[in-house]
Amino acid sequence: MSAVPAAEPALDPAVAGLLRRDPAGLVAAVVQQHDSGEVLMVAWMDDEALRRTLTTGRATYWSRSRAEYWVKGETSGHRQWVREVRLDCDGDALLVRVDQEGPACHTGTRSCFSRPLEVTGAAR
Repeated sequence: MSAVPAAEPALDPAVAGLLRRDPAGLVAAVVQQHDSGEVLMVAWMDDEALRRTLTTGRATYWSRSRAEYWVKGETSGHRQWVREVRLDCDGDALLVRVDQEGPACHTGTRSCFSRPLEVTGAAR
């Protein structure tokens, strides 16, 4: 008789109860460099991606296009080491503060937010 590996524990029910997921079961994750405050990217997490992130210290996301989990930097080497995760007041977005190795964007730029748009309205 072969041993069956133990199933990974689910996300802490106290944490899961705070999340307000979209219809696909996802929560937006805004990723920020922990020491500079630079916004690096936005990704998506479900309960399992959040559990993996919190328990491994490696940023893990749900790919909507590939329908699979991905650990940031697993193939590129541009890893995200998680320093802190915060939940917003509504429970529908996460702030993931990381130590980013190399570029965060798949295009090779440091941040996915490298294309400024012109604001023509009056500022206060």
